[in-house]
Amino acid sequence: MREQVRKPSLLEAFIPIIFLVILLYSNVYIFGDDALSGSNQIVLLLAAALAAVIAYRLGITYDYIQEAIVTSISSALSSILILLLIGSLAGTWMISGIVPAMIYYGLQVLNPTIFLFATCIISAVVSVATGSSWTTVATVGIALLGIGQALGLSEGLIAGSIISGAYFGDKMSPLSDTTNLAPAMAGTDLFTHIRYMAYTTVPTFAITLIIFLVWGFTGNDDLVIEDTAPVLAAITNTFNISGWLFIVPVVVIGLIVRKVPALPALLAGTLLGGLFAVIFQPEIINKISGISDNFALSAYIAVLKSMYTDVSIVTSNTMVDELLHTRGMAGMLNTIWLIVTAMVFGGAMEAGGLLQRITASIIQLAHSTGSLVASTVGTCIFFNLTASDQYLAIVVPGRMFAETYRERGLKPENLSRTLEDSGTVTSVLVPWNTCGATQATVLGVATLTYLPYCFFNILSPFMTIIFAYANIKIARVDRPAEVKVNP
Repeated sequence: MREQVRKPSLLEAFIPIIFLVILLYSNVYIFGDDALSGSNQIVLLLAAALAAVIAYRLGITYDYIQEAIVTSISSALSSILILLLIGSLAGTWMISGIVPAMIYYGLQVLNPTIFLFATCIISAVVSVATGSSWTTVATVGIALLGIGQALGLSEGLIAGSIISGAYFGDKMSPLSDTTNLAPAMAGTDLFTHIRYMAYTTVPTFAITLIIFLVWGFTGNDDLVIEDTAPVLAAITNTFNISGWLFIVPVVVIGLIVRKVPALPALLAGTLLGGLFAVIFQPEIINKISGISDNFALSAYIAVLKSMYTDVSIVTSNTMVDELLHTRGMAGMLNTIWLIVTAMVFGGAMEAGGLLQRITASIIQLAHSTGSLVASTVGTCIFFNLTASDQYLAIVVPGRMFAETYRERGLKPENLSRTLEDSGTVTSVLVPWNTCGATQATVLGVATLTYLPYCFFNILSPFMTIIFAYANIKIARVDRPAEVKVNP
């Protein structure tokens, strides 16, 4: 039972968040990239405990706080199941040759005049296939950076095109953890989120491509692309590359278009990936299992391993080796752990009315749909700057604004889209954010050097605000018409 003696002050509402931000910043400084491996999750639990203490002092019973936390966690269970399936799908798509085939054909679109344009597209294709901007930048991105530098292009410009494409693919891929996290926080499903996000993301990416295309045609006509044969050879010498492999993603896309729920669609994609691995990549199957005299047993072991644990495929090229590594369901556990602890924090904050108090102060300034979306964008960027983590820049604003969007008659996909258009893409623009620090280290290009050329990341928050103020593709809840009674 909820027995609240008094409402929280604005200072009391901000205390757990200030505590959280300080410790998260400390974690990034102390643990670096490993902050997501457990330290941030512990900090979330400590911040949740502090929020629970404040709620208790406000007169909220312990049983009510616990119930709110359990309810908060339960709301994310479907997303957790989806994340587990995504891990298994990524594994079977890798060993079947589906992802390598995407990379193989994508690399062949390189052309001297349209290098930046092609780089952006290749990064996008690989990122959609893998669901990870980090993996894309750390593998194909490094190769593309080397090629661009040999052409005499600015390293910041090259890095900007790589990151722009990688984050477009990360946003639009159902394999991406942030693409799953945003709808979970907002209260919508994965594929509705992706379809609705396309309204702002595709135009932004189109503008980005036009910028890079024009840039490429300005004074770069005499560029000569270095030979990518070693990378292509490493893929073809390891996998049986065939256009038939694209049947699987086409089937999954078809299921998505037909509005099949995420769980069965992803399960179908996972199983088909395993089947195609058995048909097209028998040598890969035997290498993974270590069995060569019983193919049925070998196939069973290899496909299951790709679904639940680490699988690495060795080729003649180290860059390709880094890309052809998946962790299956096990690779999703840190993200799931983060989601669970974030929901604990959100539940404790909601139990004491702390999130509502903060949101109310912000909402007072948001008198229209446009200003509400702009406030959400600003809050996401604020958390990227202060919490130094893109997950928290999605989770906390998502929990803060979900109820307000519902009260305003806005469907949750409006919120999930805004969270990704601002929280996901701007993280890489902050030098001390985990994303910004990682990409700068991997590429060897300072964050502030590539920032001006990350056109997709810069334009995305503005695009979602423009759509909101112009009332373009703003999904609203259909309210029942009032029934008139004749006197």
